[in-house]
Amino acid sequence: MNRDMMAKLSQMQEQLAKAQEEIESRVATGTAGGGAVSVEITGGYKVKAVKIEPDVIDPDDLGMLEDLLIAATNEALQQVQGFHNDNLGALTGGLGLPGMPGLPGLPGLGGGDTGGAPQMPANRAARRAAKK
Repeated sequence: MNRDMMAKLSQMQEQLAKAQEEIESRVATGTAGGGAVSVEITGGYKVKAVKIEPDVIDPDDLGMLEDLLIAATNEALQQVQGFHNDNLGALTGGLGLPGMPGLPGLPGLGGGDTGGAPQMPANRAARRAAKK
């Protein structure tokens, strides 16, 4: 490799490290039940906080609370994936690297084609709502 190429690779490596550091410092918040349940997840995919309003806790219907937690967590995780796609996609866009944002045909990695496969609702609450 020539020096110019090595310098560009070194610069890109520094940019990726900086972008990763920035992503990991961000926090996504997912909510469900009109804000009765909230989950905070860092850009490094670590759960930072879970908050539950006391009136949501019904010992006779724990399934509803579980569904709310799942929905809030999934919402926060989608936001974190967005952090990664936005920051890293700008740096890797056009390189066509496997597992990087912006690849067609890979849902969750910036692509959208699922090959015609039906999408299952994320949790029981969503499935119940879809049945109505």
